[in-house]
Amino acid sequence: MRQVTSSLTPLTTPSCTGSDSVRRVRNVRWLVPALLIVGWLVVGGVFGPYQAKLSEVQKNDNAAFLPSSAEATEVAELQERFVDQPTVPAIVVYLHRGGLTLEDARTIQGDVAKIRAANITVGEISPIIPSRDGEAAQVIVPLAGADGEVTEREVSLIRDIVQRPGPLTAHVAGPSGIIADFFEVFGAIDGLLIGVTALVVAVILIVVYRSPILPLVVLTTVGLALGASAGVVYALTKNGTLDLNGQSQGILSVLVFGATTDYALLLIARAREECGRHASRWDAVRAAYKGAFEPIVASGGTVIAGLLCLLFSDLASNRSLGPIGAIGIVAALLASLTFLPAVLALLGRAAFWPFMPRYGSERALRHGIWDRVAQMVSRRHRRIWIVTSLVLLLAAAFAPTFRANGVTQTDAFLKRVDAVQGEEILQGYFPAGFGTPAVVIGRAEALEPMVTAVKSVDGVEAVTPFTGTLDFDPNAKAKPPKIVDGLVEIDVTLADAADSPTAMRAVRDLREALHAVPGADALVGGYTATLLDTQTTTSRDLRTIVPIVLAVIFVILALLLRALVAPLMLIATVVLSFGATLGVAALVFDHLFGFPGSDPVVPLFAFVFLVALGIDYNIFLMTRVREESLRHGTRAGTLTGLRVTGGVITSAGVVLAATFAALSVLPILFLAQMAFLVAFGVLLDTLVVRSLLVPAATLELGRRIWWPSRAARIVDADDEESVQDARPPVSAGDRAER
Repeated sequence: MRQVTSSLTPLTTPSCTGSDSVRRVRNVRWLVPALLIVGWLVVGGVFGPYQAKLSEVQKNDNAAFLPSSAEATEVAELQERFVDQPTVPAIVVYLHRGGLTLEDARTIQGDVAKIRAANITVGEISPIIPSRDGEAAQVIVPLAGADGEVTEREVSLIRDIVQRPGPLTAHVAGPSGIIADFFEVFGAIDGLLIGVTALVVAVILIVVYRSPILPLVVLTTVGLALGASAGVVYALTKNGTLDLNGQSQGILSVLVFGATTDYALLLIARAREECGRHASRWDAVRAAYKGAFEPIVASGGTVIAGLLCLLFSDLASNRSLGPIGAIGIVAALLASLTFLPAVLALLGRAAFWPFMPRYGSERALRHGIWDRVAQMVSRRHRRIWIVTSLVLLLAAAFAPTFRANGVTQTDAFLKRVDAVQGEEILQGYFPAGFGTPAVVIGRAEALEPMVTAVKSVDGVEAVTPFTGTLDFDPNAKAKPPKIVDGLVEIDVTLADAADSPTAMRAVRDLREALHAVPGADALVGGYTATLLDTQTTTSRDLRTIVPIVLAVIFVILALLLRALVAPLMLIATVVLSFGATLGVAALVFDHLFGFPGSDPVVPLFAFVFLVALGIDYNIFLMTRVREESLRHGTRAGTLTGLRVTGGVITSAGVVLAATFAALSVLPILFLAQMAFLVAFGVLLDTLVVRSLLVPAATLELGRRIWWPSRAARIVDADDEESVQDARPPVSAGDRAER
């Protein structure tokens, strides 16, 4: 019995141990994804509410866009010495067609009394200033604002006081009115933009996957990434580390939506493919994760690097968008690479219900239209890359006609908000620059020569040395100018609207004339000068940041693809695509939409987004091409990479284009133009550049595209002219599964 027992013992013990080991592995397989999901749900519950709070920490005033080293910034800092508290004027403009009546005058006086009683002003409210024909009147209300900051609440309160039905109409214009309307429009980001984007993405995902489950999984991943990024951005903005404006918040939302969905599509497509090769859901998700991890991380890293290049900008708004966008992409990466695979692992094939992939299914090896595209590229690659390049060059030829010389603040809105209506009345009945003067600060001993120089400039309506208070009574006794630290301030009323190109030209002439005054050390600032310096700085940023972005992306691609030729080719195609997009936009904006022009920041942002996002799809394609090329050669690898990534990249491009197109629901010219540029550019990259030009050029270069890596030394069908490899290569493992 001892012998029998002893002989049974070794057999029994390993069996139990093996069973326990298998059970532990199974438990871990379930436990790790479950913990990841619970952890992300906690993150979503904690940080999700901050998405709605971001508008509370926005700064949409002029200070948010001031160039740090510009002349207008120096004047703004010096001007603070002349007043106890900086002010930004709200101009209340009244209109009564046919002429203002005595009753109208009493109504306006009553409004002024109510505004004064509301205790929201700083300094004296101006008396009623009538127009020459007596149909309109204006009242200048100075509101508190550090560096131009005002609150929407103060302007809303004034509007509640002055606006009423009747023949006497009133609007609140001026810098404060425009800023308040920007706040109101950007407040819609919380609901309107995110709601429209989510609806569009949901519809596209349902069409792509024909499944009710996967769209919910993807949108949940997006929501968690949005919440995480919003929480971090809110905290950094609240403590003053970052400056957030409405434009940055809108771009953050669509970036997170688009990037998270792109990464999710890539991982899900790979998971579906692996489900046909592996019987176990865990093995399928593990293989999909391994195959998708590198391109997803490289893609996200490229976008992050491109965005962080904005830190080289001299504009506060541009510098802040860089880290804000980067935070969004990091959140998208983390959610896509942790929460999403955990959900896929737990759901398994059920995630694709009702069209669930079966183990050993031939479906994973068929790719519909992309098989035909691959065959066409294989047969006519030289004709394809030449023709597509010529078409893109033709479109790019119109890029120099893109007008990016700036627009007026009133043109920045696509609808007639209250401030725009007020500005139209002001420009029709009063000297256009009244209430928003240019500000000159120089040495007090040179006051008279400075005044003389200012009066010699065309476009100057009036010159008034600042006395310490705003005195609107023309019959009052003249007061001596206020002198602070040997400096004097001169207020210059311009003949044209403060945000017009002619006013900016007058500021340039003022600077030229005043800089020539000996011993004056004069500087010109104010509202118009701030707009001018912002446009000038943005144009300089474009020349500085573009080469930095290209250099950074080249380095990332070279490290990822272990090659030098491929990155150069990819960057060239994306730059060509950007030029074509800008050329088409120039034609569409001028002749179809009738836009008045563009802000100089539009081409810069469009370049950063399109180059970074355009490289995304090339990364998705070329990492798979390299993977297949190492096994089957460059020609077969290129065609296989095109075939297996075609559907997912096209779907991702459509989703990203749709998310950026959702920006157009906000009636802001800048966002509408960004919506078109990025949406059109992404579709061009997805459908033409990535689908035709890149694979055709890769076939033209052959294995030389991988120089100097070992892939360039693989000799295969590249050296033959056969097109038999247009069909997908079948590995030994695939044959065994069949």
